[in-house]
Amino acid sequence: MTTPRTFSHIGLSVPDLDAAVKFYSEVLGFYVVMQPTEAVEEDTAIGVMCTDVFGPGWGSLRIAHLATADGIGIEIFEFPGNYAPEEKLEHKRHGTFHFAIQDPDVEGLLERIIAAGGKQRMPVREYFPGEKPYRMVYVEDPFGIVFELYSHSYELTYSAGAYA
Repeated sequence: MTTPRTFSHIGLSVPDLDAAVKFYSEVLGFYVVMQPTEAVEEDTAIGVMCTDVFGPGWGSLRIAHLATADGIGIEIFEFPGNYAPEEKLEHKRHGTFHFAIQDPDVEGLLERIIAAGGKQRMPVREYFPGEKPYRMVYVEDPFGIVFELYSHSYELTYSAGAYA
């Protein structure tokens, strides 16, 4: 039998690393585990790892590490020559198209995200209107990264016991 694995971290690419660290730490409350630093293409452990991932000629990048309250890592990159995608939510493209953050005060966090330059992509919706207080909303950070806010845990929202 396969044992479930834990989720370690997600990597985000942003146009301004310092602004992103400020947003994710001050608005979402993530811990800054490692302040922004530069990695260069050279014969160091991180340099070699990046060459393995990006191929020769990647040059340099800036990186910071943050963590959520439950220890999930948020690895934020700023690459030279970065650019915004043509569509912010390429939901038909294979790969990751969003992640979710849990906060029982979805509306309060939504207000803070908007005040910090983020966007609300839809109205706050209830999964079981009038029955259970499970709410969600899709948002964008100030850099165009789309994510979702949940009021309750994933397993509680989707478990068989959650449905009437």
